[in-house]
Amino acid sequence: MRGALCAASTNQIETGPPADRETRFMTDAPYISPLDQARILSEALPHMQQYDEETIVIKYGGHAMGAEDLAKAFARDIVLLEQTAINPVVVHGGGPQIATMLKRLGIQSEFAAGLRITDAATIEIVEMVLAGSINKQLVGYINEAGGKAVGLCGKDGNMVTASKVARTMVDPDSNIEKVVDLGFVGEPQKVDLTLLNQLIGHELIPVLAPLATSRTGETFNVNADTFAGAVAGALKAKRLLLLTDVSGVLDKSKKLIPQLSVKDARKLIADGTISGGMIPKVETCIYALEQGVQGVVIIDGKTPHAVLLELFTNQGTGTLIHK
Repeated sequence: MRGALCAASTNQIETGPPADRETRFMTDAPYISPLDQARILSEALPHMQQYDEETIVIKYGGHAMGAEDLAKAFARDIVLLEQTAINPVVVHGGGPQIATMLKRLGIQSEFAAGLRITDAATIEIVEMVLAGSINKQLVGYINEAGGKAVGLCGKDGNMVTASKVARTMVDPDSNIEKVVDLGFVGEPQKVDLTLLNQLIGHELIPVLAPLATSRTGETFNVNADTFAGAVAGALKAKRLLLLTDVSGVLDKSKKLIPQLSVKDARKLIADGTISGGMIPKVETCIYALEQGVQGVVIIDGKTPHAVLLELFTNQGTGTLIHK
């Protein structure tokens, strides 16, 4: 069972205007009869019970955050999870927004091995965008939808301690492998749950920016997928949902693969079916599973109500990776 709001079939949806007790806030939405609405909720019950009191970590990708209407719909879905006795923890990215701000301020970025070098000037902007504008905007949307969101980053309460990341690359001229200094880019080494445990289960929704601190007090920018995987692993989450800009893992004919075991995922990496930017995502999924997460799903975050479709429908959406 993938998880599970089973939509009414097309021939059951009426388009006539309903006589609501209150004004409709979505005037262009198709009308679903009260009986069908009740049936949809009833069919979702087993899935709600499956996740009752469980922790779900949702990584909300920067590419999936572009449209305001989708962001507000995502916020409403997160509030719905909390209202159904699920404990959501949101981790957000912000790569496109950081790039936009750097360009606006005239700060030139250097790249090595395909990764942005985060120097002292850049990390200030990264922290401003991630822990400031993006984090508080998402907190605002969730609170507007009736939730109680708390915006944090990995630096708060020493939640996430990271170490400096180094990458190796082959010099095209000398063909010699060398280590590339990426600046203030880190990877999680330790997750302290003290602060999160004060929030989870108390009607509060943590919204986390992927910034961490080093043992010497430096600020590190952490890949949001990696950050979410580390947090989900420490929490032993029931699910880690990676909302991104792709539908999931595709086979060689570009069709979605609904489910994968860790063994199968590694085979697809080895034979080249999983390639490019999907490799680190799948590796993050495997890492999270090894840390105790029960299942990880890669989902297209631009699909309306993607989180609800995954958790509250039989079919789910995206690719589920499991042990």
